[in-house]
Amino acid sequence: MSEQLESKIVARLREILGKDAVAADHDELMVYECDAMTTHKSLPLAVVFPRNTEQVAFVVKLLAEHGIPFGPRGAGTGLSSGAVAVGCEKGERAVIIEMARMNKVLEVDYANRRAVVQPGLINVRLSQAVAARGYHYAPDPSSQTSCTIGGNVAENAGGPHCLKYGATTNHILGLEVVLPTGEIVNLGGAGADSIGFDLLGAFVGSEGTMGIATKVTVRLTRTPQMVITLLADFLDLNDASRAVSAIIAAGLLPAALEMIDKVVIAAVEDSIYAAGYPRDAAACLIVELDGLQAGLETQAKRATDICFANGARSVRAASDETERKKLWAGRKGAFGALGRISPDLFVQDAVVPRTKLPEVLAGIYAIGAKYNIRLSTVFHAGDGNLHPNLNFDGRDPDEVARVHQASKEIMKLCVDAGGSISGEHGVGLDKIGYMPMIFDQASLDAMLAVKDVFNPLGLCNPGKAVPAQKMCREHKKGFEHLLAN
Repeated sequence: MSEQLESKIVARLREILGKDAVAADHDELMVYECDAMTTHKSLPLAVVFPRNTEQVAFVVKLLAEHGIPFGPRGAGTGLSSGAVAVGCEKGERAVIIEMARMNKVLEVDYANRRAVVQPGLINVRLSQAVAARGYHYAPDPSSQTSCTIGGNVAENAGGPHCLKYGATTNHILGLEVVLPTGEIVNLGGAGADSIGFDLLGAFVGSEGTMGIATKVTVRLTRTPQMVITLLADFLDLNDASRAVSAIIAAGLLPAALEMIDKVVIAAVEDSIYAAGYPRDAAACLIVELDGLQAGLETQAKRATDICFANGARSVRAASDETERKKLWAGRKGAFGALGRISPDLFVQDAVVPRTKLPEVLAGIYAIGAKYNIRLSTVFHAGDGNLHPNLNFDGRDPDEVARVHQASKEIMKLCVDAGGSISGEHGVGLDKIGYMPMIFDQASLDAMLAVKDVFNPLGLCNPGKAVPAQKMCREHKKGFEHLLAN
C-alpha cells in the first residue's frame, strides 16, 4: 500500500470519528504492537477508537473497500497474539479497531437473569454492577480486572471457575456483530432456544476472524449461598496432581481447583500479592466449593480427606472473606509476580487429561531444563488446563529462540498425551503453526470454509485461529462483486 493511500485513509477516519479517535503517530502505535504475549510484534497502520456500532460499521466498510486488513482489540491482555495487527502479506500493516471506549452496561434484566453490555466493558465491572442484587458474571480470567468482555468472547476465555460454571461460550446469549463487509447482524437472542444453525456458537472463540461484536447479551449467575476455600500444600508435586484426579473421581465438582508450583509460590510471596502460601511446599492446591450451605461443609471435609490421603502436608480453610480474597489475589496475581524473575514472560496454554498430569508435568519441567529456561506452572488443574510459564529476556535472540523451541515441544507433549494446544487463550499468531498437530487438512479446510462465509475477503484479523492456504490478497478480484451484493 502506498504512503499516499495510507495518509488518505487516516485522514478520512479522523474526519468521521474525530481527531482524538484515531492514533497514527509512531510513538502512539508502539503501545499496540503486541498484546500480553510479547514474542510476536507488528506495528499497526493506525488505531481507531469507535464509540458506537455505526462507527465500527463505517470503519470496517471503508477499510474493506480499500482492501486494508483490520482486526478488533480489547484490553490487549490476550496471551496468543490474537490482537496483533498483521496484514495479508508479509510486511503489510493493518488497522486496529480498539473497542475500549464502548464500555457501558446497557441493560440489566434481573427477572430473566441477563445483561446487555458493550464489548469494551471490563469483565469484573459487570459483576460489581450486579453484586448488590445477588448476581455475578461467572467467567473470571486471571486478568478479569483488566480484560474486556468482547475480548473474552473473541477468545472464548476461561478462568479458575470454569471447571464448574463453564467458559465464556456458556454465558453468551446473543451478539450484535459488524461483519467484515460492514453489515450489522444479530446472532442468538435473549436466551430462548432458537432454530437454525448455531451461528452464535461459531462466532464465540473465532478470534475476531468472523467480525466484530458491538453488543453482548450475557447470562447472569446467582451468587452462591456459601463458599468454602481450601489451601492444601504438598511436598511432592505428583501427590498434588494425584489429589486433583481423586477429588473429581470422588464425584465432587469444585467451583475451582487450581495448582501452583514452588517457583510461583516464591514469586507470589516475594510480591505485593503475598497470600501466605507455604514457601517450602513443592505445590499448593486451591480447592473452592460453593453452593447451598446445606451439605457444603461435608463436601469440604471429603475434599480435605482426599488431599490428606494423597500426601497433603496440611489443608486449611480460609477463615473469612478477607483471607479467601487474599488466597485468590495470590493466584490471580501469579503472572504479574513472575515478572520479578525476568524482563519477559511467555505464558503457554494447553490441556491434558487430568490423569496424565504427573507424567506431563514431569515432561514439561524436563523440556525447561533441556533448553535452560526458568520454567514454572500455575494452572486450572481441575480441568487439566496447563499454563507452563517460561521466563526469559526478550533482548536475547538465542533465549527467545529457545523459548519457541521449548514451547513447540511442550505442545507436542500435551497433544501426544491426548490433549490439545489451547484451553482458553486461543490460537492467535502464536499457535497457528501447531494446528496440524491435532487437525488433518480436511478438518482445517472445513473450518476455513465456515470462516470464509463470514469473512469472504479475508481482511478481518488475518493470520489467526485457522491456518489459511490462501492469502486474502487472492480474494481481491472479488471485492467489487461482494461489496455490491
